Amino acid sequence: MFRKRIMTWDPNLVVLLSAFAIAMGYLEAVVVVYIRKILDIVPTPEDLTTQTLEQFPNWLMSTEQSREAATIIMLVALACLVGRTAMRKLGTFLFAFGVWDIVYYVSLKALIDWPASLATRDCLFLIPQPWYAPVWVPVLISLGMIALGLLLLRRPHH
Repeated sequence: MFRKRIMTWDPNLVVLLSAFAIAMGYLEAVVVVYIRKILDIVPTPEDLTTQTLEQFPNWLMSTEQSREAATIIMLVALACLVGRTAMRKLGTFLFAFGVWDIVYYVSLKALIDWPASLATRDCLFLIPQPWYAPVWVPVLISLGMIALGLLLLRRPHH
């Protein structure tokens, strides 16, 4: 007949998801800094132009793309583990992705003093092909993802 609507808002969940996403964003920034320094390819992320990427050996492009895919897989796995319903899984994914992405840029700023501003251009993803935009674009999208994720996590479910 009628299903009882259950409110399952748990502030501890948001704290734990935030802790995971913050650690993940910082870790990815560290990895990116190390890769670029060790290989001495790109001094700062804004130098990742189409021409620079075309000079990457195939093995390096594949490695970078697999690193990006691994990041998304980790976020999907987290969402599947935490969410009981499709909407809570989506909320978890959106929230964690948004926090991770913003922390990634904040960490790069702290580690290598980059980006110079939110208007600085970046190569956002390499999958399926390179995406370029000023840093404010992913930050704004991430803020929207965080807000939508929180709304979905607060929704009552059956």
